[in-house]
Amino acid sequence: MPTQAWGTPAAQPGAPEPPRKKNRTAVIAIVTALAVVAAAAVTAVLVINKDDDKKDTAKGDKKPSAAASSSTDAPSQDDGSDGRGSEDNPRANAPVEPVIPGWKTVTNPKRHDVFDVPAGWYVKSPETMSTFSKDGKPIISMTGPAYYKEDNCTVKDKKTGATLSSPLAGAGTKGAQGAKSQAEAAKTEANNWLYAVFDQHETGDYKFTQLPTKFTNKYGIKGYSAAATVTGVKKTDKCSSDGKTFTVTYTDINGDWATWVLYAAKGVKDEVSDETIKKVMSTLRPLKSGT
Repeated sequence: MPTQAWGTPAAQPGAPEPPRKKNRTAVIAIVTALAVVAAAAVTAVLVINKDDDKKDTAKGDKKPSAAASSSTDAPSQDDGSDGRGSEDNPRANAPVEPVIPGWKTVTNPKRHDVFDVPAGWYVKSPETMSTFSKDGKPIISMTGPAYYKEDNCTVKDKKTGATLSSPLAGAGTKGAQGAKSQAEAAKTEANNWLYAVFDQHETGDYKFTQLPTKFTNKYGIKGYSAAATVTGVKKTDKCSSDGKTFTVTYTDINGDWATWVLYAAKGVKDEVSDETIKKVMSTLRPLKSGT
């Protein structure tokens, strides 16, 4: 899905660069362990009235910022609208058409972006937040999510007894204010989402399949993209799996930095192909006020 950032990376663009163990440990050092692993990590959809990341940061070698503590793990009453006109869509009177015929449009007024996903994806309303938690505490989140096979796998939390479901893939956008560079943000988030979604017990091997690389497309999105994988994840339940991430950090129409993220289970039945992910990423475009 994701591609690395541009600029002058520490290694040749495109060359694999597994993250150092100490760096990954620093990313999650303050986070306590949860019995939910891999793709079984809970995807809590939240109606937000605060930022998707408390400080909106994506600083290198730091743990993912937690979502606002006032958020609750209650699903929003969303009907899976494709963002082109529904009671749950505040932009219902200003539809945004997909640029790929037959696909669905995902809008994010908060981060001022739009992207398209295949017809089989489930699109949540723009106000919702997708959060991954550890020990009941949110560790990473994004807004305006869309999912492929939203309830692909379910498992019971051994501690709480709650039934947790995980999608085969998910995509959305989060803030990147506070990062030292867009390249750093794209790279850091690619790692953070692998950890949060697939490998909270740190059993897998992390590898950058694309180092931060300059990203630009015909819709005027400019920034950096990155891609990474985690493989060899210990299978602790039926939902455990390896994973992959694709990210794009860009400057939105207000001049703020944001990071678009797509994560997907790897090596599983119905895996979302890299080709499809890159096609989704190619549709990323600005969401202008009043559109």
